[in-house]
Amino acid sequence: MTLYLVGIDNGSQSTKVSIFDERGTVVSRGRRPLRPNHTPRPGVVEHPDDDLWTSIGAACREAMASFDGDPGDIAAVGLCTIRFCRALLRADGTLAAPVLSWMDDRVSRPYEHTDPAVARVTTSSGYITHRLTGEFRDTAANYQGAWPIDTDTWQWRDDTGGVPREMLFDLVMPGEVLGTVTASAAERTGLPAGLPVVATANDKAVEALGSGLREPGSLLLSLGTYIAGMTTGSRNVRNATGFWTNFGCVPGEYLYESGGIRRGMWTVSWLRELFGEEVARAAREAGLSPEQYLDDGASRVPAGSDGLMTVLDWLAPTEKPHRKGAFLGFDGRQGRFHLHRSVLEAIALTMVEHAGAMAAELGTEFSRVIVSGGGAEADVMMRIIADVFGLPASRRANNGAALGAAITAGVGLGLFPDADEAAATMLATPEVFTPNPDNHHLYTRLREIHRDITYHTDQIFHRSTTLFG
Repeated sequence: MTLYLVGIDNGSQSTKVSIFDERGTVVSRGRRPLRPNHTPRPGVVEHPDDDLWTSIGAACREAMASFDGDPGDIAAVGLCTIRFCRALLRADGTLAAPVLSWMDDRVSRPYEHTDPAVARVTTSSGYITHRLTGEFRDTAANYQGAWPIDTDTWQWRDDTGGVPREMLFDLVMPGEVLGTVTASAAERTGLPAGLPVVATANDKAVEALGSGLREPGSLLLSLGTYIAGMTTGSRNVRNATGFWTNFGCVPGEYLYESGGIRRGMWTVSWLRELFGEEVARAAREAGLSPEQYLDDGASRVPAGSDGLMTVLDWLAPTEKPHRKGAFLGFDGRQGRFHLHRSVLEAIALTMVEHAGAMAAELGTEFSRVIVSGGGAEADVMMRIIADVFGLPASRRANNGAALGAAITAGVGLGLFPDADEAAATMLATPEVFTPNPDNHHLYTRLREIHRDITYHTDQIFHRSTTLFG
């Protein structure tokens, strides 16, 4: 008998649900985009209505509708949701207010109890756990930042920072069962009633596990809405300046995250939409998607984009709110494919600096780069990363948070002895891109220029912010 595992990956732009067999093969999947965030004023970014639960329900139904196996052979579901969100719930577990996005300024501050209708405060994973199981339980590994959690013990601190303990969910470790799918949740999702729901971690840690990040000598580049560089270890490193420490997807392990790029791959999508119907029409005529059309054109642009450079602050860092995105270096040689390639190069050039700072502080060196997320599907992006870093860059066909969630569920139920064995069994063989020496030499020289760009643009945007905000 073949057993199956469901992985829920609720990301910033869409919810993806995949059903895997025990070898990690995707046998069914569903996807639903999230609605645009509600941003009524600066600093406020909310998920409209009940969009997270609605998208998860729809993606689960789609995956179950195309599943040819016996639903009784599904062993468990691993739940992974967007990190750094905040959900305010009534006593019955329904939303008292829209879920706050990780981009909302309020989530960077401790919760303030101002609405008497709010009985519970939790993460997105805590909220979805309650919708699936009826339990007020959540993974400890999705709490960081302003939450009153002890990062050594993975439990609530004695001093909960003014939040009454009864308002907080009970914490469990990754791999523990949160509860089982209720009859009402089964009707909403199509998942079998009584199916165990297993705790995972924050979405980056789950993605790291599902991408094969298991040793300190590897760097994972996660090409999502937020682009991060990550490695792993067993030390709870405090007060680092070149990275920060987050919970890992395995109890007792930590995920080290470098500085990142806000609205990273979102910027790629933004540029594609800006090109509009002209690119869409050309792509149709070539028998390609707009993404493939732009990637194909960018692959024919020389390394360095003929001098076109991009500053990727389409969403400014919170500590430097004056920053803006910019394209620099137009001289008439460049066209749409240069713009596209320049954004991809800026991603790699920015992240090689962040990764270098993290490696130096950890006292390690990276020997390879693992790439995950939607951006990893483009060969041109993989080649740029290999050339900029001067290291082999690998991707897997079945990587990502959905697989990491399924791996965690399998380990939690005892289908595998540990995460290493589960990853070795369920992860596909990686495709490896080796660096081009000439391109690496050029990018090494370009790094010296690129790392100084914001020093100069900061002066301009400091002044223009007084006019335009």
